Amino acid sequence: MSESVDKQAFREGLKAFAGNISVITAAHGREASGIVCTSVVSPSAEPPLLMAAINAGGHTLPLIRDAGCFGWSSLGAGHEAVARAFSGFGGVEGEERYAGAEWETAVTGARLLKGAAAGFDCVTQEIIDRDGWSIVIGRVVAVRNDPGAGGMIWWRGGFRALDA
Repeated sequence: MSESVDKQAFREGLKAFAGNISVITAAHGREASGIVCTSVVSPSAEPPLLMAAINAGGHTLPLIRDAGCFGWSSLGAGHEAVARAFSGFGGVEGEERYAGAEWETAVTGARLLKGAAAGFDCVTQEIIDRDGWSIVIGRVVAVRNDPGAGGMIWWRGGFRALDA
C-alpha cells in the first residue's frame, strides 16, 4: 500500500492515548541523563522485564549502553516538575534534570526517584536498533512501590495527575 498517512492527523490521534509518565535514568562515570517515557511494556513477568523505545540520537541511550543498567521510576501525582525537567522543557539537560527532586541509589547504581509510584532497578538485557530509535529491554533486579503516590499520565497533550 503506497498511501501516506497525514502526519498531523496521526499526531492528533496519538493524543487519545493515555500514557504512564515514567523517567528512565542512566549514568556512566561522571555523566548522567534521563528521559521521560510515556509507554511501558512488560513483555514478561518471569523473568521480570520492562521495555521502552528510546531516541537513539539522545544522550540517555549511550549511557544505558555503557553502564549496562538503568532506573525506571513511574511518576506519582506530585511529580510534574520532574516530568518537565526530564522532558527537556526549558533546555534542561544532563545532570541538571535531577535538580529539585530526591533520588536514591538502587542495587545496580542507577538512580530511582524517591516517592515515585514505583521504581524499577534494571540491568540492560538487550538493545534493538530500528530507524533512529532503540528498543531497550531491561531485566528488573529490584522493585520499590509507593501505593499512596498516585500516578502521572500524559493525555491530550498535557500532564495529568491521578490521585491514589
